Amino acid sequence: MEAVDPLDISILRDLRDLRVIVIGAGMAGILSVIRLREIGLSDVTVYEKADRLGGTWRENRYPGVACDVPSHLYSYSFAPNPEWTHRFSPGPEIQQYLEAVAAEHDVERDVVYGEEVTDLRWDGARWQLRTASGLTDEADVVIAATGVLHHPSYPAIDGLGDFAGVTMHTARWDEGLSLAGLRVGIIGTGSSAVQTVPTIVDEVASLSLFQRTAQWVMPADNPAYTEDEKAAFRNDPGLLRSLHDEISELFSNGFSNAVVDADSEGMKLIEAACLANLVDSVADPDLRDRLRPDYRAGCKRLVISPNFYEGIQRPNAELVTEAIEGIEPGGVRTADGRLHGLDVLVLATGFRVDRFLRPIDVTGVDGLSLDEAWSQRPSAYLSISTPGFPNLFMLNGPNGPVGNFSLIEVAEVQFGYIAQLLDLLRDGRAGSVCVTSAATAEFEDERTIQAGNTVWATGCNSWYLDDRGVPMAWPWNFQEYRNRLAAPDLEHYLLAD
Repeated sequence: MEAVDPLDISILRDLRDLRVIVIGAGMAGILSVIRLREIGLSDVTVYEKADRLGGTWRENRYPGVACDVPSHLYSYSFAPNPEWTHRFSPGPEIQQYLEAVAAEHDVERDVVYGEEVTDLRWDGARWQLRTASGLTDEADVVIAATGVLHHPSYPAIDGLGDFAGVTMHTARWDEGLSLAGLRVGIIGTGSSAVQTVPTIVDEVASLSLFQRTAQWVMPADNPAYTEDEKAAFRNDPGLLRSLHDEISELFSNGFSNAVVDADSEGMKLIEAACLANLVDSVADPDLRDRLRPDYRAGCKRLVISPNFYEGIQRPNAELVTEAIEGIEPGGVRTADGRLHGLDVLVLATGFRVDRFLRPIDVTGVDGLSLDEAWSQRPSAYLSISTPGFPNLFMLNGPNGPVGNFSLIEVAEVQFGYIAQLLDLLRDGRAGSVCVTSAATAEFEDERTIQAGNTVWATGCNSWYLDDRGVPMAWPWNFQEYRNRLAAPDLEHYLLAD
């Protein structure tokens, strides 16, 4: 397809002015507003359930929260940031970056805060929307920028509600609570727990990390950028662009290519680095054995930390590997009968990663509900479209590259593809665009087979796996993703008048 030049005003005058609703004002929602304006679509409204933008970075404010993608790669291509303080930036700094980009592009003039979308219904020509407050709206197109990591997952542990102290999920952190001198327990060993442990261990009286499954930890230095380096970035935009491209190339041809091929040399190097990190960092052989996973590195989402092992070896820290039997008013009872007395219980138990658009009640063609369409599991063609739901496009939807690339890069690639579908609606070639069931089934069969070659399918239990044990992430390299999303294959779509 030939892309429309958004600067060609003579063309734009002849195009249909689509009404677009974006759901969510996180990273992908901000991107959507900016890109929609660039292609000449200004009739846009963003509905955001919270009272400020930021998405994941707004909600995750626990101590030590940071991105595991290098800062200059986790940046919009059109908004390089010379002010990143570290190679891997802390969460508050990413939130500030998103706010600064939104301010520069006046994104918030199109955002309606405090309105949670509850219903979307396709009436045959447009999408009808309703929010929790009863507000209604309609649009030709809906872009779901609802994210993946924003519905907290709470563990099914007996007595969880009986704890007499403070209980909080890492994504619902109470920033007004001082942990000084308190006994803190953390359930979970994923990235949020690994980032929290070394950040708070020197402040608390004691720290108990309840581990069900050990994690491989990839060592990663996180040096600060010097003032001279930041000045060079400010003075030479080309240098900043080159750095972004260099990191992208290294990331794509290194880690990202390795995890989609379990037998690759790159995967072997990653495993060796993780093992060396454990052996070289943990002195006590018993603790080292308990921290050593019984599955391949990378099978679960690889945890990256420069100081977790240092933190868990502090004198006031304890790794608890006995199974949790239940929670009582005074703390956590483990299977050995021991009560671990606590003042604060932190649930670092991740997110419900199968939600995407849900719990919004979405109804498509002939009354088909999204819950019905996803009754077995969430799926989407190229992670963007689901059959039966015309003119509804997802950014970072099901089965996308959530585990091995920068989600900002992914969203930009996806929007470029969606923009080409929007061209069909704008120039009158179609009144609605909907991916076919056949194309979706063919893609899903191909993806499922390929997923068996990834390191995520090598025998662990992780949030990457669906109900069949098949990894839900994109199973090819990033270049393949770019290639497939370079231009839509219109034979894979129903184009209705």
